Amino acid sequence: MSQHHQTKKNIENILKNWGASQVFVTDNSHLHAGHEGAKSGGGHFAVTVFSDVFAGLSRIQCHRLVYQQLTTLFTSGAIHALEVEAKTQR
Repeated sequence: MSQHHQTKKNIENILKNWGASQVFVTDNSHLHAGHEGAKSGGGHFAVTVFSDVFAGLSRIQCHRLVYQQLTTLFTSGAIHALEVEAKTQR
């Protein structure tokens, strides 16, 4: 299993264990080949997260919640960049 595939699975598991009802992760690392940040091995991912926790929160607050859940993957270098789409079920 490739490093980025494992990171994708880790993102899904962490966010589902946090309480997201649905998580969709796309590995966009191939779009950034040669990019300075790609040299470190960290992946570029896009994530769509569904959770009722986001109800009533601003977009920035929702993004912060997602980033907080994935702190270990950022600090380990597994994630270099993350695009977030946070939605409620409604």
